This record gives sequence, structure tokens and C-alpha cells, in this order.
Amino acid sequence: MSDAPRLTFVQWTVCVIAAIGFAFDIYELLMLPLIVRPALQELIGAAPGSAEFNWWVGLLFFVPAMAGGVFGLLGGYLTDLWGRRRVLVGSILLYAISAAASGFSTSVEMLLILRCFTFIGVCVEFVAAVAWLAELFPDPRRREAVLGFTQAFSSIGGMLVTGANMFAIHYGSHLPEIMGGHEAWRYTLISGVIPAIPLLVIRPFLPESPAWAEKKASGTLKRPSIAALFSPELRRTTIVTTIMFACSYGIAFGALQQTPRIVPGLPQVKEMTADKPIPEQKKIEQAVAAEVNGVQEIGGLVGRFLLAVLALVVVSRVALIRIFLFPALIYIPLLYFYPARYNLHLLQYGIFIAGVLTVGQFSFWGNYLPRVYPLHLRGTGESFAANIGGRMIGTSFAMVTSLLASAMPEKSTALAAAAVAAFVCLVGMIASFFLPEPPEEELED
Repeated sequence: MSDAPRLTFVQWTVCVIAAIGFAFDIYELLMLPLIVRPALQELIGAAPGSAEFNWWVGLLFFVPAMAGGVFGLLGGYLTDLWGRRRVLVGSILLYAISAAASGFSTSVEMLLILRCFTFIGVCVEFVAAVAWLAELFPDPRRREAVLGFTQAFSSIGGMLVTGANMFAIHYGSHLPEIMGGHEAWRYTLISGVIPAIPLLVIRPFLPESPAWAEKKASGTLKRPSIAALFSPELRRTTIVTTIMFACSYGIAFGALQQTPRIVPGLPQVKEMTADKPIPEQKKIEQAVAAEVNGVQEIGGLVGRFLLAVLALVVVSRVALIRIFLFPALIYIPLLYFYPARYNLHLLQYGIFIAGVLTVGQFSFWGNYLPRVYPLHLRGTGESFAANIGGRMIGTSFAMVTSLLASAMPEKSTALAAAAVAAFVCLVGMIASFFLPEPPEEELED
């Protein structure tokens, strides 16, 4: 790495815009766990824990994920067909504008539809950015480092949305009224427009992927095909990566992203809110939930950087993913079985490690997938694993947890999260025995 030439201005520009995209991908996704409770209390008036409340929580997690998966797969195909730059820019604008508009929702149905558009933009952006970066840096070692460290900004996005939510909770009363009030969840949603601002400035400096552009100009670029992902050479890769990507997202959405809803039910939080007026209760609950979420995101950031470092020293990709998967199989179900039900302080400490083990897996897939598909299928292949596996199947575990909670003792979301985490971690660990090692050389296009 020390002998490699310095990054050019163009390369730095691409890295910056990709890092911003990764950061606000997670910013948008992690927004929902922070705002879903107060948003539903205002929009439908249902009590947290009620059947109606749990139903809408499940829908708000599940339906946008389905939309994102379907249209994200199409976006991956268009990334291979139209180019990385055009699709990436359009996807960032889509999720920024729809996120801002959702802050003005007048009904839960309107919020649901706008979250679908936000999720579509996020799903497409990830695939386009990873393919773009992978092709901009042909040197494998530098590519691993660039993909690892730019993806680390995803966790910074999680910290930023936590900070934005806490700012809105404490200072929203000083901001202009929205829909006749100063609800923190609305200001948090509107903050999603931020990534569109630097994008509009940097857009003229963004180049197309040189490898893709060269093949496109010469007429040698093959047409992408979803069916080709299931050819004899790629079938095993496609199936196993899709399953494992789903499990990685299943841990996050089935357990970690349920934490802000779990926190208000802890004994220590109930003590803090006892005898307080309802508005003050809601403010305390949201603030404590945001604080715990912030610790989780710091753990996620550490996990991203840990993956980026380990990717440079651990040769086997299978061994690398197991470094995160095996401890998660034991640790995360136990965290939700006890601390998430009884002890706020243990949960605050424990959620940090859960963030490390879960979010590190996300960076793994960003490094792994570009190496196992040829150039003309790179966007399509990444999109299938990320969107069908991660966004559609994986995020559906949020609804599984929400519905399973109704059947648990005391209707415990924490117990449901523990069960779901144990299941998806076990499936991911078993699937890792079938995960192919990437070829040493680039696949022939």
C-alpha cells in the first residue's frame, strides 16, 4: 500500500460522495426505529404494545423493505445497463427528497408510501456505490481498504441520525412549526434531505466507472441478466450469499433495531417517567432510547473499522465472516433474553458489542460481493444478494419480531428479538460452510 500512487482528485471525489451515500443510507434506515413509536402515537393514536400498534410497526418495517428489494434489484440491473454514476446520483436524490417529504405526513398511509420511496433509493445507492468503488481501484489491496473504510461511514450515519433525533427532542420547540406542532420525529425525518446538498455541488466532478465506460464505448459490454446469476458457475455463490446477507440483516432488523421500542419498557426507564406528565414521559423515553441507540452505533462504527483492518490480514473470506458470526450466535440472543428485559445499564454496555458483531458483517458483504461476479453482472449480482436477501428477506424479520412479541410471555419484544436473533445467526453460521472463497484473479467478463 505504501508504494501505491496517491489517490487522484477524481478518486478522492468518488470516495467522498460514496462515503456520504453510505452514511445517509444507514441514516435513513435507522431513522425509523427512533421515530416509529412517537409517529404512530400521533398518527393513529394507538398505545405502544397494542395489536394495532404492533401491526403498523411491522408494516412500516416490512413493506418499504419489500419495495426496496424489488426496485433495488431493478436498480442493480440498471447500474450494469446505464452506468454506476447516473444510477447512484438519482438514488441519493430519491431518498433525500422522499425522506424530507415524509416529515409532513398527515396519515400513517402517507408515511408508509414515502418510506417506500426512501427505501428504494437506499437499496439502489448501496449497489451502485460498491460497484463504482470496486472498479475505480483495480489493485485488490487498495480496493479492500477503500471499500472497508468508506463503508465505515455507514455507522457514522447511524451516529448522526441519533444526534439529529436527540437535537430535535431537546431543541425542536425552537424550530418552525410543522403540521401545527414541534414533534421531534418530524424534524428527524426532514433532516434526511442533507445528503442532497453536497451531491448537487460535487455532481459535475463525478466520473463514470472507467472499466464500465471502456467496455460500453468499445461495444464489448455484455448485457446483464438475472438468469446468469444462476448459471452453473455462479449458482452456489448467488444462493449462499443471498441467504447469508438475509441473516446479517435479520440480526439487525429482528433484534438491534427493535431496541428503541424495548427501552421504554425497562424498569429503570419506568422509574424515570413515574409521576411525570405524558409529554415529559415521551421526551424521557425518546431521549434514553436515542442514547442507547447511539452506543449501538458507536459499536457499529468500531465493527466497520475492525472489518476493514481484518480484511487486509485475514486471507480466508469464510474465516473473516465467522469472526463476527460465531460470537453473535451466542452473545446477541443472551443480550435480549436478560439485559434487554431487566437492566438498562447492562443493555447500554452490551449493545456496543452487539453493534460490533452485527454491523461488521455488513461491511464484509461490501468487500466480498464485487470479487465474485464479473463486471457486467457486478451490479446485478450485488443487488440480488443485498436486496432480495438483505432488504426483502432480512428486514422482514422486523415484522416477525413484532408479530412474535404478541405470543411471548408479557408480550415481550425483547424475548421475540432473542428468538429471532438465535435463529438467523444459526442459519448464517450453517450457510457459511457453503460460502465460496473468491477467486484470486478478477472473473472474466
